[in-house]
Amino acid sequence: MKAVSYSSTGSSDVLALGEREEPHAGPGEVRVRIHVSGVNPTDWKARRGSGDGAALPRPQVPNQDGAGVVDEVGDGVDGLSVGDRVWVWDAAYKRQDGTAQELTVVPARQAVKLPDDVGFDVGASLGIPALTAHRALTSYDYAPRQLAPGTLDGRTVLVAGGAGAVGHAAIQLAVWAGATVVSTVSSHDKALLAEAAGAHHVVNYRDEDVAQAVGALAPRGVDIVVEVNPGANTDLNTKVTANDATIAIYADSPAELEVPVRPSMTKNLRYQFVLTYTTPADVKDAAVRAVAAAVADGALPVGSEHGLPITRFGLADTAAAHDAVENGLVGKALIDVV
Repeated sequence: MKAVSYSSTGSSDVLALGEREEPHAGPGEVRVRIHVSGVNPTDWKARRGSGDGAALPRPQVPNQDGAGVVDEVGDGVDGLSVGDRVWVWDAAYKRQDGTAQELTVVPARQAVKLPDDVGFDVGASLGIPALTAHRALTSYDYAPRQLAPGTLDGRTVLVAGGAGAVGHAAIQLAVWAGATVVSTVSSHDKALLAEAAGAHHVVNYRDEDVAQAVGALAPRGVDIVVEVNPGANTDLNTKVTANDATIAIYADSPAELEVPVRPSMTKNLRYQFVLTYTTPADVKDAAVRAVAAAVADGALPVGSEHGLPITRFGLADTAAAHDAVENGLVGKALIDVV
């Protein structure tokens, strides 16, 4: 089978297309014929590593997310059958077999049925972005473990960077769950994307006083902040949040964050750092169930008309897809595997 892999960390030049022996599903596993592989920032960061060009013990196939069709089921697997359309999450986490290959084997828990009327592009765009967004939206005091329609009624959510993949998913999930959503963006074009995703209000931080604008839109204050740029937005967030609000941070830049203690203490703010890989299993399972329900409800579409433009690549162009994401591609990079 065809697969893209790398044997040492480094730039995208380490990625090579080649042939690999077909894997087979073991007990509790399924094999998925990948149709579309999704690329996230975490994929190029893992590939680049620490920058020392370290050799790997065995070749690594990149990319955590994907969608395709189950074509082999291991012993002890219930609820999945050959021919089921599925989306895959965390395929390459602590494993050598990501989704940039024709066939990948994952624990059955990590392959989720995709409705027949939902395309593989949607499935390959879920995973990291949607599960991160779900964790961010459920990390406040008295939050529901699992989002559903109505669970965020009366809440106001501020999504920083609403044109990004996580921001896009956060807008869609928050709207689906009943929240009022305000998003910040850096341009008119990105404002259109955030609006297409469903944001009720969009603020261009290059043109407006964001604190004043958000304060006017949410005079009681924001309950949940989904934050991609905590260093730049620390003062803003302490100004626009309500008492007992949560600032959920999913970006790892800057490496250190200075927190204004007194303003945060006065409002009883919670700072919740989010890394979807290491969330507890029951929290992750609840997120997967919620995302699957939102997909079934048609709440997580992709494409320019829904606020997440798609840029397509072939499997042989996986390096170009990684470079595009590393260089700030707006929207989603998807690789057509089949």
